[in-house]
Amino acid sequence: MARPLRVSYPGAFYHITARGNERKQIFSSDRDRQQFLSYLESAHMRYGALFHGYCLMENHYHLLMETPRENLSRIMHHINGAYTMYYNVKMERSGHLFQGRYRSILVEKDAYCLELSRYIHLNPVRAGMVKKVEDYPWSSYLSYTGERDAQQWMETGFVLASFGKDTGAARKRYREFVKEGERKNIENPLEQVCASMILGRESFHAFVRKRIEETLREADQRDVPALKAFTTRPSLDRIAQVVADVCEADSVQTKKMSMWISQDIGGYSLSEIGRRYGMQRNTVSQSNRRYRLEIRRDGELQKLVREVRRKLEMSHVKT
Repeated sequence: MARPLRVSYPGAFYHITARGNERKQIFSSDRDRQQFLSYLESAHMRYGALFHGYCLMENHYHLLMETPRENLSRIMHHINGAYTMYYNVKMERSGHLFQGRYRSILVEKDAYCLELSRYIHLNPVRAGMVKKVEDYPWSSYLSYTGERDAQQWMETGFVLASFGKDTGAARKRYREFVKEGERKNIENPLEQVCASMILGRESFHAFVRKRIEETLREADQRDVPALKAFTTRPSLDRIAQVVADVCEADSVQTKKMSMWISQDIGGYSLSEIGRRYGMQRNTVSQSNRRYRLEIRRDGELQKLVREVRRKLEMSHVKT
């Protein structure tokens, strides 16, 4: 299996998820969840990891994490490795606990921290596990609202600072912010992820691209296909051309698929795609979100997407 592209630098900010193998549960008791949190604490103590949020579900978890020391791999090896060992001993089992590698999305901290914090805390509500966000004890939400003392390894100050300097007032406003998301169908910020690895504005994309080119210039890109795809991505026009060929000039299908491919595979921002197709950024986001659902339900669309991906990859080989 090809190694995923992990971009790192001091102070990098990530949304991390890991799921149970075959989507099976990874937490069978409150004791398990408490043990997992103890590994977040030791990751903070040993490696300096800062956790801005977490939510432990039944078969997966979410972390909002900052790495001051540029050591994401060591942190995640510690957390997932230690917990797997604990769980295997307890359950008298062996083998992998998690489904493949963890997923890390590099996040523009200032632009998306608030939305991601709310999204993470609302997961149990959206999953139907509880009716109210405050009823779920295995997330960092109660630490944000002051209803539970924040652990030493939890960093709530950065998010709360966006709601004012007074801590009490900031907690109240944060509670209202999350409740608003509970009442309304707030857009999932992760729908805006580009190239399956970056969440940020165009300036952040440029920063990441430059970082990759500077720090991995000598890397063997054959072993890191995501790097090659990101640094030598096809143009928006090329994507549209390939999609049109595959869709056999179906104009409606071509436009929808081209916009989705441009974001998901090409790594273009919503603004860049919007300028190409004469649409507003939010309209592109809504279209891509709907199209993603269409693809999940339609096997024929999945075949077309695979064919587009194959042709685009062949374009890279030819160049």
